[in-house]
Amino acid sequence: MALALAGSAWAANSTYHNPILPGWHSDPSCVQVEGTFYCVTSTFISFPGLPIYASRDLLNWKHVSHVWNREAQLPGYSWATAGQQNGMYAATIRHRDGVFYVICEYLGVANKDAGVIFTTTNPLDDASWSNAVTFPAPKIDPDLFWDDNGQAYVATQGVQLQAIDTTTGEVSEPAIPLWNGTGGVWPEGPHIYHRQHGNESYYYLMIAEGGTAEDHSITIARSRNLTGPYTAFENNPILTNRGTNEYFQTVGHGDLFQDTKGNWWGVALATRSGPEFVSYPMGRETVLYPATWNVDVNGGWPVLQPVRGEMEGWELPEPTRDVPGTGPFVDDPDVYDFGEEKGVGKKGKEGEIPRNLVYWRVPKKGAVSVVKGKGLRLVPGRTSLSGEPGGSDPASKAISFIGRRQTDSLFTYSVDLDFDPKKDGQEAGVTAFLTQMSNIQLGLANVDGELSFRFNVSGKVKTKAVPKKWKNKTVRLEIKLAEPGTEYTFSASLADGSKDDKVTLGTGSVKLLSGGSGSFVGTLIGVYATCNGAGKGPECPSETPDAYFTRWRYTGNGQYISAEELIPSVFTRPN
Repeated sequence: MALALAGSAWAANSTYHNPILPGWHSDPSCVQVEGTFYCVTSTFISFPGLPIYASRDLLNWKHVSHVWNREAQLPGYSWATAGQQNGMYAATIRHRDGVFYVICEYLGVANKDAGVIFTTTNPLDDASWSNAVTFPAPKIDPDLFWDDNGQAYVATQGVQLQAIDTTTGEVSEPAIPLWNGTGGVWPEGPHIYHRQHGNESYYYLMIAEGGTAEDHSITIARSRNLTGPYTAFENNPILTNRGTNEYFQTVGHGDLFQDTKGNWWGVALATRSGPEFVSYPMGRETVLYPATWNVDVNGGWPVLQPVRGEMEGWELPEPTRDVPGTGPFVDDPDVYDFGEEKGVGKKGKEGEIPRNLVYWRVPKKGAVSVVKGKGLRLVPGRTSLSGEPGGSDPASKAISFIGRRQTDSLFTYSVDLDFDPKKDGQEAGVTAFLTQMSNIQLGLANVDGELSFRFNVSGKVKTKAVPKKWKNKTVRLEIKLAEPGTEYTFSASLADGSKDDKVTLGTGSVKLLSGGSGSFVGTLIGVYATCNGAGKGPECPSETPDAYFTRWRYTGNGQYISAEELIPSVFTRPN
């Protein structure tokens, strides 16, 4: 079988750990340009969307930009998106003649589903990403491929092919069917590669099939002509963990690329769930595997090394964090002192929102900002995290929330809060958030006229009065996930460091934030503010106080790479 050849296809020169992009980083696509690797992943309804990560060693990844970072790039879509897992589906990143292209589909807006193409000559700069060129996209997961004559083509779920003008979005009709996979459900995520083997020239079509859960896999076919017919590899799938007891499950939706030495690598999504597939709060993460094309051993078909927590493969580039652009590395802790004169700490500047923080849909104008001397300001929204009461105004879908991906199996997160709620329903706090239907909240709230802690586990609420000596003081709220990584613990203390006053307000199982209403996404850790339906339209009553957050800290405390093996959160940190 093809997978059995993996260990003999290359010398074991390097060892490293998966995932390389921990936390919610699904559907990865990558390219290498002049020694720097660039990857993009899915973001669905979150905003800014389509993060670009850059690395020079394949292990240290800096978050250098978001492709979709301004509502004006695709106006009117975000607030019109109702579904929790709609939005920016799987993207492909490619580079040609000095231009970076990211092609994607935005899904879930009635009568407005659209393929989108963004371009830039500088992927290190948010502002340089273009407005979207839209094209008709009845299918998801577009790939972008240029033939030798310079004609661009888009391949989408199904799998079907159309010529495309990348400057206008015009596509050829009808679409040409290429290959429907090996019989697994949802043949999707196509990528086309043109390879020369001696005198043999083939177009390879690599796809995902079997759905994105336990049966997920990567399969491949090839043809001497771009438009087919395509012949399936007899030993498909070329990559999967289905039917195994491996800790990394759902392996699929891959892309292939080369390093500067000509070695081939691949990325895919995977879930750290084990075969039980019930506890995986970080959702689908990005893993790296070596690949080889060996004519003598495998007839010119690619061999992909099976995904594990510890990997061996090609000699990796020298480890370095000397990566161009600004932004945090994916495994950096958060040390954000919002509102201080000197800025938000070493990860950002005064007035800026750190790049690794995201919203759930585009926020209302002015809903989130950094105010000198006060902190990260959240203007409470009438709509709560659960989406209630909503309303007919499109802005009512926006919630006052900002968070970062949970990127560690074990972590500690804390933030200081100044908030003085005067009326029932006024609330601000911290949350472990999967979707608006699945989240855990700890808020400081006015409950029946009394300042209280309000702990909410997916709609099950309990309250506890705030100690009288805490009133009018800054409160520190904490979320912690400790060994064995099965329950979030929510607690509160005074921000002045009075440890003896720390109180635990509740716990919630990671199973609550695994799959269910968010099988495509992953847990975000962050803050929120709401008046829980008071007011009219999308607005809270004018007397509703703003919430100010300072001293934002997130620290990874460990990564599981198997059900039993825990390693430090920082996978690779060069001297």
